[in-house]
Amino acid sequence: MQPEGHHLIGRTITQGSGAPITALNPATGESLTPTWSASTLNDVDTACRLAEEACDAYRETSLEDRARFLETVAEEIDALGDALTERAVAESGLPEARIQGERGRTCNQLRLFARVVRDGNWLDARIDPAQPERAPMPRPDLRQRSIALGPVAVFGASNFPLAFSVAGGDTASALAAGCPVVVKAHNAHPGTCELIGRAIAAAVNRCNLPEGVFSLLYDADTEVGQALVSHPAIKAAGFTGSRKGGLALWNLAHTRAEPIPFYAEMSSINPVFVLPEALEARTKALAEGFVGSLNMGAGQFCTSPGLLIAREGPALNRFIEHAAQALKEQPAHTMLTPGIHKSYEQGAAALAGHPNVREIAHGETTSAPNACRPRLFITRAEAVLNDRALQEEVFGASSLIVECASQEEMRALARALEGQLTATLQMEEADHDDAAKLLPTLERRAGRVMANGWPTGVEVCDAMVHGGPFPSTSDSRTTSVGTKAIERFLRPVCYQDIPDALLPTALREGNPLSLTRLVDGQRAQ
Repeated sequence: MQPEGHHLIGRTITQGSGAPITALNPATGESLTPTWSASTLNDVDTACRLAEEACDAYRETSLEDRARFLETVAEEIDALGDALTERAVAESGLPEARIQGERGRTCNQLRLFARVVRDGNWLDARIDPAQPERAPMPRPDLRQRSIALGPVAVFGASNFPLAFSVAGGDTASALAAGCPVVVKAHNAHPGTCELIGRAIAAAVNRCNLPEGVFSLLYDADTEVGQALVSHPAIKAAGFTGSRKGGLALWNLAHTRAEPIPFYAEMSSINPVFVLPEALEARTKALAEGFVGSLNMGAGQFCTSPGLLIAREGPALNRFIEHAAQALKEQPAHTMLTPGIHKSYEQGAAALAGHPNVREIAHGETTSAPNACRPRLFITRAEAVLNDRALQEEVFGASSLIVECASQEEMRALARALEGQLTATLQMEEADHDDAAKLLPTLERRAGRVMANGWPTGVEVCDAMVHGGPFPSTSDSRTTSVGTKAIERFLRPVCYQDIPDALLPTALREGNPLSLTRLVDGQRAQ
C-alpha cells in the first residue's frame, strides 16, 4: 500500500480541495509524492458530526469488542509491512531502526490499552445500596461509573510520526475510553499519517463499528485545527508540539461557548542535577552518557536533557573536558523539517550570543541539508536565576551546563525552574542527604523524577507519567503515556434509583462483568 493523497472522513475516502500539502525528505531536500489538498471547513463539520453520531453506540460497545478493536488496529498497522517503514523514514529523516522501534511501541501501546479495557477497572464502578430504613433520612440507591467524554480531536506530533501521531497515545487512550477520534495529520509526514489512518479505518470496518469512530483530516495552515478544536461536537483534544501552538489552541478550547479539556504537551528542558559524589566518582561515564542522551535523535525528544546543573570545581572541570571531547566526535543528524532546523539554529545562536553564556564545544560540521550540529554551552546559576530566557527550550541537540557555587544555589535553581516533564538526579549514596533536600522541589516541578539515568526514553506501562506542570503540559494532573492516560477522556456519572434493567452493565446486580467494584465502601468482586 502507498499513500494516495486522500483524507478519511468516516468511511469516505476523499481528496481535499484546500491549499496543497507536499511532503519533503529532510535528508535530501527532495519533494515526495503524492500531493494532498487541505481539508475544508465542511470536511471538519462532517467528520465531527459523524463522530458525534457514533459516540453513544461506540462508548457502549462491550469491553471485549472494544479491546478487540484496539488489537485489530495494531494488526492492521503490522500488516502495512515495509511500505510504512520506508515512507516514515523518507518523510522524517529518522533511521530505519528508530522507525521500527517506534512502530513496535505504537502497536504494543494499542495492545496495552486493550488489556486495560478488558480489565474494566477504568470504569471505577461504585455502588452505595439503598438504605430505606436509615434515620433520620433514607439513603437512595446510588451507583457511579465513568463514561467517555465524547468525540476527541487529536493533533499529530512532528517528532514521533507513529507513537505520538495518528495511532499514538492520545488516539489509543481516547479510543480505549470509548471516544470517537478526529485526527489532524501533521504536515511533516502526511503519507505516514494516511497509511496509519487507513489501518485504523480498516479496523473500524473489520469490527463493524460506526463509521464516525475515526476520521483523518489535513491542514495546510491553522484553519482546520482551529475549526476542529472549536467544533461543538468535540469534547476534548490532545496536542503535542510547540508552546506557541499549544497555547493558541488551549485558548480556543477554553473560550468556546462550551469550554473543553485541552491536553497539550509543549515545552521541557528536563534538568539533570549532578551531585558532588557522583560527579567525582563517575566523571567520564557521566559526560559520555550525557552527550549520548543529548544527541539521540538530533535532540528531537521532548525529554532531551537541555540543562545540566552541578557544583563548580575540579570534578566539574573534568566533566566539561570529557563532555566537550565526546561532543566534538558526534555527527550531525538530520532534523525532522526545515522549519525545526531553522528554529534550532536560531535558538542555539541566541545562546551563543548571550553575554553570560560561553560555548564549550560543537559537533562535526556537515553540508547536508537540515542537519543538527550538536552544541554545548555553559553559564552560572546566577545568570539563569536572573534571566528566564536561559530556561527556554532549544528543540534539538543543544544543552546548557550551569555552574553552582553551593548546594543551596543548586536548590534555589531547582525552585526557580519552570514545570518539566522530567528531572534527573545523578547521585551516589553519599549524596542522599543533598538529594533528599532537592526531591520535594523536583516533585513540584516535574512529572517524572529519576535517579542515575538519562531522561530520553519513555516506557509505555502502567506506572509511567509523561506530563508535568506548565509549560511542560497544559494540565499537570494528567499523563499522555501509560495506562492512566485513559482518565483524560472520561467523566463520572451517578445513577440514582435507576431500575436494574436500565442500568449500565457495569453497575447491575450480580456484577455480570465480574468487575472489582466499590460496594458500600468495600472493594468487592
